[in-house]
Amino acid sequence: MSKPTFDIDAALQALRDGQDLTGKDGILTPLIKQLTEAAMQAELDNHLAKEATPNRKNGTTGKTMKGPVGSFELKTPRDRSGTFEPQLIKKHQTHLTDELERKILALFALGNSYQDIRAHIAELYDIELSNGTINAVTDKLLPELQAWRERDLEVIYPIVWLDAIHYKIKENGRYVSKAIYTILALNIEGKKELLGLYLSDQEGAHHWLSVLTDLYNRGVKDILIACVDGLKGFPEAIESIYPKTEIQHCVIHQIRNSLKYVASKNQKAFMADLKPVYKAATLNAAEIALDELEAKWGEKYPMVIKSWRGKWPTLSAYFKYPDYVRTAIYTTNAVEAVHRQFRKLTKTKGGFASENALLKLFYAGILKASERWTHPVQNWNLTLSQMAIHFPERLDEYISL
Repeated sequence: MSKPTFDIDAALQALRDGQDLTGKDGILTPLIKQLTEAAMQAELDNHLAKEATPNRKNGTTGKTMKGPVGSFELKTPRDRSGTFEPQLIKKHQTHLTDELERKILALFALGNSYQDIRAHIAELYDIELSNGTINAVTDKLLPELQAWRERDLEVIYPIVWLDAIHYKIKENGRYVSKAIYTILALNIEGKKELLGLYLSDQEGAHHWLSVLTDLYNRGVKDILIACVDGLKGFPEAIESIYPKTEIQHCVIHQIRNSLKYVASKNQKAFMADLKPVYKAATLNAAEIALDELEAKWGEKYPMVIKSWRGKWPTLSAYFKYPDYVRTAIYTTNAVEAVHRQFRKLTKTKGGFASENALLKLFYAGILKASERWTHPVQNWNLTLSQMAIHFPERLDEYISL
């Protein structure tokens, strides 16, 4: 086997002269080429030594390799009988390592467009990639995504947030709005876990029922508290699968929906009077504040007050808990944070060519976001102790007090 002939002195001088380490004319490119070819020659020598029938070397075949140091022509050794299968650089492989793919996926997970990814890779490695190549790399997420969506889940989750976000997806030549159902949970350890992503033509209680059924089939047999938006029929859908689950309507959603019916000139004053309702220290104080809100605004905005009155049992459920428990459950703020991450990923995209194009982007974003979900939420042990009191026996086998 011939030894690499990389000229270290010339390389050092080039480095002093300001030549790039990587890229088409980078200092390291010849070294990587020589080391790779030498290693492949060693592979062939080892293969020939083990052959039972006569065989010998048969020259080389050239191909262009793309790697983190740049592109270069690689001479791949051949054998006469054609039985040699190189392992370091396989026959149809054109990328030297998976580092390039990792870089593409990292850029993709940050919401970069294919155009931006191409520009980054060209700048870093002096490699020109096509949209097709980038798409082929990101498509490798799809089998992982499918396995993630079908994975087994824990038997019980103390808190689950359920919400939807809408996007335009191309279907039969035109863009249609579809709902992405997001299910975020706190597990027994108090750590965030995204249980699933589901896609439907529109948000509705019927579709949520199918989502909840899927969670049940994947192993979730009990949910203590479900935090939901004000969608009609949603609590009934949850009750049909999880009859013992406590429903907490999202206060933030309720506020947003209320403001749609309040004149813009009155919104600031209305919000000032509404805040004592949902920020009250006790349920009694909240109900007094709601009475005062109705006395002042009930005649002008009767539908808004009626909505608060009608949903009050589930809007006010969190008042039974101490502050540190309320912080965790009283809104869908946690899942809203996930949706903010999704919007960040999609802010430059008006629509998506397919469902998979959207789902694989979200999955990449989830992998990135979940890197930070390694610690329990604040005051989790105290919160879990409170829940063990409010939901007797349902947590007994999972915690010891």
